[in-house]
Amino acid sequence: MSYNLYQENILDHYENPHCRGRLDNPTLEYRDYNPLCGDEVCVQARLDAQGRLAEVRFDGKGCVISMAAASMLMEEIEGKPLQEVKKLGREEMLRLIGIPLTTMRVKCAMLPLRALEKAICLYEGRQVEAERNGE
Repeated sequence: MSYNLYQENILDHYENPHCRGRLDNPTLEYRDYNPLCGDEVCVQARLDAQGRLAEVRFDGKGCVISMAAASMLMEEIEGKPLQEVKKLGREEMLRLIGIPLTTMRVKCAMLPLRALEKAICLYEGRQVEAERNGE
Protein backbone atom coordinates (compact mmCIF):
# COMPACT_ATOMS: atom_id res chain seq x y z
CA MET A 1 0.00 0.00 0.00
CA SER A 2 1.43 3.39 -0.90
CA TYR A 3 1.91 6.23 1.55
CA ASN A 4 -1.07 8.11 0.05
CA LEU A 5 -3.31 5.07 0.43
CA TYR A 6 -2.34 4.82 4.10
CA GLN A 7 -3.19 8.49 4.53
CA GLU A 8 -6.57 7.92 2.84
CA ASN A 9 -7.16 4.90 5.11
CA ILE A 10 -6.44 7.01 8.20
CA LEU A 11 -8.82 9.74 7.03
CA ASP A 12 -11.50 7.15 6.24
CA HIS A 13 -11.26 5.68 9.76
CA TYR A 14 -11.41 9.18 11.24
CA GLU A 15 -14.41 10.30 9.17
CA ASN A 16 -16.21 6.92 9.21
CA PRO A 17 -15.03 5.20 12.38
CA HIS A 18 -15.59 1.49 12.82
CA CYS A 19 -16.97 0.24 16.15
CA ARG A 20 -17.60 3.71 17.54
CA GLY A 21 -20.19 3.85 20.29
CA ARG A 22 -20.93 2.41 23.71
CA LEU A 23 -21.75 -1.04 25.02
CA ASP A 24 -24.23 -1.80 27.78
CA ASN A 25 -22.50 -3.71 30.58
CA PRO A 26 -19.05 -4.21 28.98
CA THR A 27 -16.71 -6.85 30.40
CA LEU A 28 -13.72 -4.57 29.86
CA GLU A 29 -13.69 -0.78 29.97
CA TYR A 30 -11.14 1.97 30.45
CA ARG A 31 -11.04 5.68 29.67
CA ASP A 32 -7.58 7.11 29.11
CA TYR A 33 -6.25 10.43 27.96
CA ASN A 34 -3.11 12.11 26.74
CA PRO A 35 -2.53 15.12 28.97
CA LEU A 36 -0.08 16.65 26.48
CA CYS A 37 -2.68 17.14 23.75
CA GLY A 38 -6.03 16.51 25.43
CA ASP A 39 -6.98 13.45 23.36
CA GLU A 40 -9.13 10.96 25.22
CA VAL A 41 -10.49 7.55 24.38
CA CYS A 42 -12.71 5.03 26.12
CA VAL A 43 -12.45 1.42 24.99
CA GLN A 44 -15.03 -1.22 25.85
CA ALA A 45 -15.33 -4.90 25.08
CA ARG A 46 -17.63 -7.77 25.84
CA LEU A 47 -16.10 -11.21 26.19
CA ASP A 48 -18.04 -14.28 25.09
CA ALA A 49 -17.98 -17.69 26.76
CA GLN A 50 -14.92 -18.70 24.71
CA GLY A 51 -12.90 -15.68 25.88
CA ARG A 52 -13.15 -13.80 22.60
CA LEU A 53 -13.78 -10.08 22.31
CA ALA A 54 -17.23 -10.61 20.80
CA GLU A 55 -18.10 -6.90 20.74
CA VAL A 56 -15.79 -3.91 20.95
CA ARG A 57 -16.46 -0.18 20.96
CA PHE A 58 -14.61 3.04 21.46
CA ASP A 59 -15.61 6.60 22.07
CA GLY A 60 -13.65 9.76 22.64
CA LYS A 61 -12.34 12.95 21.17
CA GLY A 62 -9.03 13.82 19.72
CA CYS A 63 -6.86 14.25 16.68
CA VAL A 64 -7.12 12.34 13.43
CA ILE A 65 -4.37 9.89 14.47
CA SER A 66 -5.80 8.95 17.88
CA MET A 67 -9.36 8.51 16.62
CA ALA A 68 -8.31 6.64 13.46
CA ALA A 69 -6.02 4.44 15.57
CA ALA A 70 -8.92 3.61 17.90
CA SER A 71 -11.11 2.66 14.93
CA MET A 72 -8.35 0.55 13.37
CA LEU A 73 -7.60 -1.18 16.67
CA MET A 74 -11.24 -2.07 17.31
CA GLU A 75 -11.56 -3.47 13.82
CA GLU A 76 -8.37 -5.49 14.35
CA ILE A 77 -9.35 -7.05 17.69
CA GLU A 78 -13.07 -7.75 17.33
CA GLY A 79 -13.70 -11.48 17.47
CA LYS A 80 -10.17 -12.38 18.59
CA PRO A 81 -9.34 -14.30 21.77
CA LEU A 82 -8.31 -12.15 24.72
CA GLN A 83 -5.02 -14.05 25.00
CA GLU A 84 -4.15 -13.08 21.41
CA VAL A 85 -5.17 -9.44 21.92
CA LYS A 86 -2.93 -9.23 24.99
CA LYS A 87 0.10 -9.82 22.74
CA LEU A 88 -0.51 -6.68 20.66
CA GLY A 89 2.17 -4.05 21.08
CA ARG A 90 3.68 -0.91 19.70
CA GLU A 91 4.87 -2.52 16.46
CA GLU A 92 1.44 -3.88 15.59
CA MET A 93 -0.22 -0.57 16.36
CA LEU A 94 2.23 1.36 14.19
CA ARG A 95 1.77 -1.24 11.44
CA LEU A 96 -1.97 -0.55 11.51
CA ILE A 97 -1.34 3.18 11.08
CA GLY A 98 1.08 2.49 8.23
CA ILE A 99 2.84 5.85 7.98
CA PRO A 100 5.86 7.32 9.78
CA LEU A 101 4.86 9.33 12.85
CA THR A 102 6.58 11.95 14.96
CA THR A 103 7.12 11.18 18.66
CA MET A 104 4.02 13.17 19.62
CA ARG A 105 1.93 11.38 17.01
CA VAL A 106 3.17 7.99 18.25
CA LYS A 107 1.68 8.90 21.65
CA CYS A 108 -1.60 9.65 19.87
CA ALA A 109 -1.53 6.36 17.97
CA MET A 110 -0.74 4.39 21.13
CA LEU A 111 -3.53 5.92 23.25
CA PRO A 112 -6.25 3.39 22.30
CA LEU A 113 -3.91 0.43 22.75
CA ARG A 114 -2.82 1.73 26.17
CA ALA A 115 -6.48 2.12 27.17
CA LEU A 116 -7.16 -1.44 26.03
CA GLU A 117 -4.16 -2.76 27.97
CA LYS A 118 -5.36 -0.96 31.11
CA ALA A 119 -8.89 -2.32 30.66
CA ILE A 120 -7.46 -5.84 30.46
CA CYS A 121 -5.35 -5.24 33.58
CA LEU A 122 -8.41 -4.16 35.53
CA TYR A 123 -10.44 -7.10 34.23
CA GLU A 124 -7.70 -9.49 35.35
CA GLY A 125 -7.47 -7.82 38.74
CA ARG A 126 -4.01 -6.42 38.13
CA GLN A 127 -2.86 -2.91 38.90
CA VAL A 128 -2.84 -0.48 35.98
CA GLU A 129 0.71 0.44 34.99
CA ALA A 130 1.86 4.03 34.70
CA GLU A 131 2.35 5.41 31.21
CA ARG A 132 5.54 4.28 29.49
CA ASN A 133 7.99 6.92 28.33
CA GLY A 134 7.96 7.58 24.61
CA GLU A 135 4.54 6.05 23.95
